[in-house]
Amino acid sequence: MKASMKNYTRYKRQYFMPPVPCMKWAEKEYVEKAPIWCSVDLRDGNQALVIPMSLEQKIDFFKLLVKIGFKEIEVGFPAASETEYEFLRALIEQNLIPEDVTIQVLTQAREHIIRKTFEALKGAPKAVVHVYNSTSLAQREQVFKKSKEEILKIAVEGAALLKKLAEETEGNFLFEYSPESFTGTEPEYALEVCNAVLDVWQPTPEKKAIINLPVTVEHSMPHVYASQIEYMCENMKYRENVIVSLHPHNDRGCGVADSELGLLAGADRIEGTLFGNGERTGNVDIVTLAMNMFAQGVDPELDFTDMPDICEKYEAYTGMKVDERSPYSGALVFAAFSGSHQDAIAKGMKWIETKDPNHWTVPYLPIDPHDVGRNYDADVIRINSQSGKGGVGYILENKFGLNLPPKMREAMGYAAKGVSDHGHKELKPEEIFEIFKRTFENVTAPYDINEVHFQQKDDGSITTQVTSTFEGNRIVTEATGNGRLNAVSNALKEAYNLKFDLVTYQEHALTQSSSSKAIAYVGIKSQDGSLAWGAGVDPDIIRASIDALLTAINNIK
Repeated sequence: MKASMKNYTRYKRQYFMPPVPCMKWAEKEYVEKAPIWCSVDLRDGNQALVIPMSLEQKIDFFKLLVKIGFKEIEVGFPAASETEYEFLRALIEQNLIPEDVTIQVLTQAREHIIRKTFEALKGAPKAVVHVYNSTSLAQREQVFKKSKEEILKIAVEGAALLKKLAEETEGNFLFEYSPESFTGTEPEYALEVCNAVLDVWQPTPEKKAIINLPVTVEHSMPHVYASQIEYMCENMKYRENVIVSLHPHNDRGCGVADSELGLLAGADRIEGTLFGNGERTGNVDIVTLAMNMFAQGVDPELDFTDMPDICEKYEAYTGMKVDERSPYSGALVFAAFSGSHQDAIAKGMKWIETKDPNHWTVPYLPIDPHDVGRNYDADVIRINSQSGKGGVGYILENKFGLNLPPKMREAMGYAAKGVSDHGHKELKPEEIFEIFKRTFENVTAPYDINEVHFQQKDDGSITTQVTSTFEGNRIVTEATGNGRLNAVSNALKEAYNLKFDLVTYQEHALTQSSSSKAIAYVGIKSQDGSLAWGAGVDPDIIRASIDALLTAINNIK
């Protein structure tokens, strides 16, 4: 029987398409320049918190937003709350607003609220007064029970009062209007209301007006919103003197897509919050939106180079948590546990380093984690039971300077995987290094070598005398080989009737750990075809290679 959701027939589409096709935005490939950003963390974001921020927290958050680079910051609804009124006054009276930053305040299109708002704004160096009233069909019919004409009158009268009080109040004021619930409003009617407001304000190049077209509630797929925005942009009066702003919420999980397509459709400005905090499912996430531009080679004109610090402060101020999988900012978004992913990332990093260091194209990593303050070792290659040789080899090479032979990487990968699987845990880089040392470095049981002497023959061969022990029994053996390691190998074979072939030898200086030591890797193949590995570390490369051979022998299964 097919699964089904009950009551789906109760729902119908609550949005309206423009009266004419508006699809020019679809011809554009990406957002080519940063919009005007306006943070509404201190208003919409604060309003959505279980415990709203204190005055001190709001001031600290304001300073963080300034540091990130926001030039427009909505600081509250001063007529609605004494705390928000006091916060606004503190910003003005303590001269906390930088010269290049414009604050913004919100007010309903109601006379007593507008008047209280201007009282709070006295002396503001530069402020946007954002007035709104709801225009949607549902709000008109169900909440206000008013006609289109009556709703339009509310908007016009509010706009006129803003203009009047701005002339009477000390300060420098710009105006913004929102037809709240724009996405549930007929586009032709929304346009009529916005144009009527603009007729009151008569915007000029020196004093532009902002028309904000909010996704108060998401009702549609993002392409519908883009068509609505394009219709408004192409038919709005005084367009050259109007800043078209977007304020998307995230009810359908499309806030970022709404914003990006709305910018393609002609919008100039975005109102949103850090990490998307806001009512219901939140506002548009400005971090994601800005970093999407960054990842396309566009300067977002906001500074997220120390993302861990921003996340920490945001969580402290708001009591909210940045999800571990939140794009660009989450603790795990650059982490690769999968073996195949780790292998591709490790190879991609090496390719970038040697082939094209000026362009980032590493598989599975849309941006360089360093660009947002993340660390490769701690944040990118993460080792658990799903990991493989690539990730383990990358950590050993880049953190500890060990460049294992390919087949040895595979053996080390299985060793780390076994420990992680058995312990049901992620392994830290230091734990991986300890597994390597415990498993592959200078293992001296059951076989051990106590003493080695060499003598070179006239024919170029090497003779050695090896003193070794097996389970406490000492034996001295002499053998000849074409080199020192070969001679020692032959001596041990003779002493204990061992049957193996030396198939891999590799060595390098431990430049990242100590300039005075070297490491040697030895791989041997037993009669059944299985490989065993060992590593030796010593200032003397000959001693290191002998220790590696001994460890490999001790690792024969």
